[in-house]
Amino acid sequence: MVYYTQNSERKVTIAQSAIAGGIASSVTRAIAQPLDVLKIRFQLQLEPIQNGSKYSSLLQAISSIAREEGVSTLWSGHIPAQFLSISFGVVQFSTYERLTQTFQRNEPQFYINNKNYLNFCNGAVAATFATILSYPFDTIRTRLVAEQKINKVYKGFSDSLLTMIRHEGASSLFKGIVPTIAQIAPYAGIQFYMYKLLTESIFNRLSLFQRKKAIGSVIETTIIGNVIAGSIAGLVSKTCVYPFDVIKKRLQIQGFQQHRKAFGRQMYCSGSLQCIMLTINEEGVLALYKGYGPSLVKAIVVTALHFTVYDEIKHVILQMHE
Repeated sequence: MVYYTQNSERKVTIAQSAIAGGIASSVTRAIAQPLDVLKIRFQLQLEPIQNGSKYSSLLQAISSIAREEGVSTLWSGHIPAQFLSISFGVVQFSTYERLTQTFQRNEPQFYINNKNYLNFCNGAVAATFATILSYPFDTIRTRLVAEQKINKVYKGFSDSLLTMIRHEGASSLFKGIVPTIAQIAPYAGIQFYMYKLLTESIFNRLSLFQRKKAIGSVIETTIIGNVIAGSIAGLVSKTCVYPFDVIKKRLQIQGFQQHRKAFGRQMYCSGSLQCIMLTINEEGVLALYKGYGPSLVKAIVVTALHFTVYDEIKHVILQMHE
């Protein structure tokens, strides 16, 4: 992350931040997709872990999926997932930079006095906007991951899109969007708040995490500092909002349960509140944290990679224009 000394701020353009966000999201998705597949499989099973459930641990799940459906299944839904990640990253980072630069330009003193609060708010607004625009890719990705590969329902991304619209209506592409927005706003807000706090107020002041070569008078944290900050931001944010993610995934497969009978019992619900109550009543409160292990690993890896790759691209751009 870049730390700016007073009156020496160097900015990337909105277009450059959009490109950097898209590339960072694509790279992160390619690396972390297997963790996402594991997370979704755990979230969708109703049986208690290690008590009749199909998947009982990370290693057992990996082995079971690879043996029964093939190793490539760990990258199920990768095409819509890439569309989701790239579109989300482009909109999120460009919107965040636009909001931040607007405050810096029009209300500089207010920005300085409330920087941490604005980082939270700008991150939350940017992620909400990005979620609404990219959400259909998320629903399709979930369907492709949820199906059993030895008994496929969809032939691929295009077929799943057209089939859902034809049989369930276009609104089916937005199933679960209410808990998603309830989750993503605080999730992204906490991510940006924690990452910026660590890189702009703590790590950048420690010689251990300062780059040896500065861009003008701008002090930057090292890649290691960015990775550590991103990991902490991912851990804290995911832990705070995880139950919303479980409910979202269960809502996204409503109308698709008949194709998942090989995975065990299925849940039928018509809205967020009913889904929450059924989950707690039938599986217990801790069921809201099903899949938390692989999800936490994914959140740490993804957040660290996302912010680090994004900031490294920004660093290269600033160097080119020095």
